[in-house]
Amino acid sequence: MATLEDIGVSAFINIASAFAFLLAFALLRIQPLNDRVYFPKWYITGSRTSPRSRNFVGKFVNLRVTTYLTFLNWMPQALKMSEAEIISHAGVDSAVFLRIYTLGLKIFVPITVVALLILIPVNVSDGTLSFLKRDLVTSNIDKLSISNVRPQSIRFFVHIGLEYLFTLWTCFLLFKEYDIVASMRLRFLASQRRRVEQFTVVVQNVPRSSGKSVSDSVEHFFKTNHPEHYLCHQAVYNANKYAVIVRRRHRLQNWLDYYQLKFERHPEKRPTSKIGFCGLWGERVDSIDYYKEQIKILDKRMAVEREKVIKDPKSILPVAFVSFNSRWGAAVCAQTQQSKNPTLWLTNWAPEPRDIFWKNLAIPFVSLTIRKLVISLLVFALVFFYMIPIAFVQSLANLEGLERVAPFLRPVIELKFIKSFLQGFLPGLALKMFLYILPTVLVIMSKIEGYIAISTLERRAAAKYYYFMLVNVFLGSIITGTAFQQLHSFMHQSATQIPRTIGVSIPMKATFFITYIMVDGWAGIAAEILRLKPLVLYHLKNMFLVKTNRDRERAMDPGSVEFPETLPTLQLYFLLGIVYAVVTPILLPFILVFFALAYLVYRHQIINVYNQQYESVAAFWPHVHSRIIAALLISQLLLMGLLSTKEAANSTPLLVVLPVFTLAFHKYCKHRFEPAFRRHPLEEAMAKDLAEREEEPNLNLKAYLADAYLHPIFRSFASEEEEVVQVRADKHQSPVASPSGSELSSPSPPHHAYRYEVNTQHYYSYHYEAEP
Repeated sequence: MATLEDIGVSAFINIASAFAFLLAFALLRIQPLNDRVYFPKWYITGSRTSPRSRNFVGKFVNLRVTTYLTFLNWMPQALKMSEAEIISHAGVDSAVFLRIYTLGLKIFVPITVVALLILIPVNVSDGTLSFLKRDLVTSNIDKLSISNVRPQSIRFFVHIGLEYLFTLWTCFLLFKEYDIVASMRLRFLASQRRRVEQFTVVVQNVPRSSGKSVSDSVEHFFKTNHPEHYLCHQAVYNANKYAVIVRRRHRLQNWLDYYQLKFERHPEKRPTSKIGFCGLWGERVDSIDYYKEQIKILDKRMAVEREKVIKDPKSILPVAFVSFNSRWGAAVCAQTQQSKNPTLWLTNWAPEPRDIFWKNLAIPFVSLTIRKLVISLLVFALVFFYMIPIAFVQSLANLEGLERVAPFLRPVIELKFIKSFLQGFLPGLALKMFLYILPTVLVIMSKIEGYIAISTLERRAAAKYYYFMLVNVFLGSIITGTAFQQLHSFMHQSATQIPRTIGVSIPMKATFFITYIMVDGWAGIAAEILRLKPLVLYHLKNMFLVKTNRDRERAMDPGSVEFPETLPTLQLYFLLGIVYAVVTPILLPFILVFFALAYLVYRHQIINVYNQQYESVAAFWPHVHSRIIAALLISQLLLMGLLSTKEAANSTPLLVVLPVFTLAFHKYCKHRFEPAFRRHPLEEAMAKDLAEREEEPNLNLKAYLADAYLHPIFRSFASEEEEVVQVRADKHQSPVASPSGSELSSPSPPHHAYRYEVNTQHYYSYHYEAEP
């Protein structure tokens, strides 16, 4: 078990690591060579261009001495942008994500002050652990916990009173935050410009009829059942083979662009290359002519394959995007049952086009249930499989328990620095490493389940990761850690004494979680802002793969907030803080440092780096709220169990009211606020329709929606330097565009993507002087 000295060693290592990461970031970010790594968001929005310098060295190294004197000014700059500006700049998802960190600070700052001032003196002054040293493995830190209070003590009323106080305070803040986030969501949706998903629903499990194509069936069904509001639809194709050809054409076009730029820079010599393996051998040809010819050949293959996809009825999937002439009509369709058979004609709001995971649209609906069942079994197995590394981590954290059972390890373990390193730093680092690949695995599992929206599958992956963290990291660490820690006691005491041993030991696991918080929440968060992996990959790509400006744009890799990983991790910290607030309050200051540092780092990343792949308008918030409620319930139940092992029969029943109150509060919030995240009010939809008809009475909505949900591979694959080639299927070729039969009489209004604009001049820390 980690002692105060071990915690000190761990704190020193993690603080030094965090400081080194932050210092390296502050210096690397001001170098022109790294500008696209640390400010990609501004390049994407077009508000920033590559820095220029009058001399060669200045292109790579910042030669302005003054910028080195103010290299830490990124911290106040990250706090300058208001929440309204963040919503405009990065979206509601990003703004609400940051609010979770401020919620953590609002909850835990007062709780920390009260717990440290009241509970620490109450726990320390009893001294029960002094009498249990012979039976239990303890440390000085454990004397600050509830384990140090003797059984049947009247002091437990203080812990119970504070549990009530902390629960009421947390529920009060949760209610206010839910109200604010729900209002933000409704306000954003009400002020939104016209969007294609406001008029469109996705229809799944369309029944196939003999003599009718899927497209004809969709058109007939919706013209019959929604005659006044149905406008058009787009069928969905299984175009996997076509997509392979498109990707190959992209690569060839990239090589052509590269050689054309090379020839423009050196017109005296035509570029040549060998056409053998990797250009190492084979006939030497003119590179520009060769790639132009290869692209022509591939264009012919693409045309043939495209016609095959469009004309083959088997390529059309039993899925369609159906558009209506009003938001009201779409809302009615999306929120009602369409058929007497509840498994057919399933409708839901269509995700925004960039949020669609197109591959999963090809999955047969009948297999979705089987897929979800199989994945659930695999997740269940994965949770128990990971108990093995969790047990290994706990064996590192509880060396005294191992020493008593295996004395031959004592000479190595008892070396002072090695013991402090093993107990204070290594367990948290080992757990972090074991969890590194898990979010990616869970995202792949969610993709296999068949969700058609990226936002949905990421929320499902986050749910899986949360349950994993709850069972393995929290409960698993407590159970296996207690078993290792008190192994000697379990082997030499009667069975009736084991519950008492566990009750005393659970609060003492706080030392392990403290080491994990410092590794993951201090050094790990500081490493996030350094972006070491994207930095290395960008320069490697720049050296070996980047041939055109388009390649350089792709090499930036701004990434986005990794919701499948960050949200469950956040919820784990809420769980640890709420559970240990009454049990072992010394853990709370470490939680506060995490929330403060993470808020600063992620605010900077959202402003300057991340480019969100989609906008769900804070659809993840109900899950965050529910899991904080779950943390409250777990805290209350664990405290009840802990007091029962302390023979506090008179005080324990007082806690029974708390879970009932917490569940009633959760139910109220669910009915009061959650509809804003699940349904769309018809009243609001009609109001927006009427307002739009007054503003734009001649709007050609059919032209606006015609190709909104066309598969990306059928869209333009040409770059900005070449002539745009638009591959679009219309009514005469297929049911993709307007199936109603009328031609599009006017140009399509622009499709307003989520383009965020904000005044950027106040958020740059430095400027480079451009060449005249």
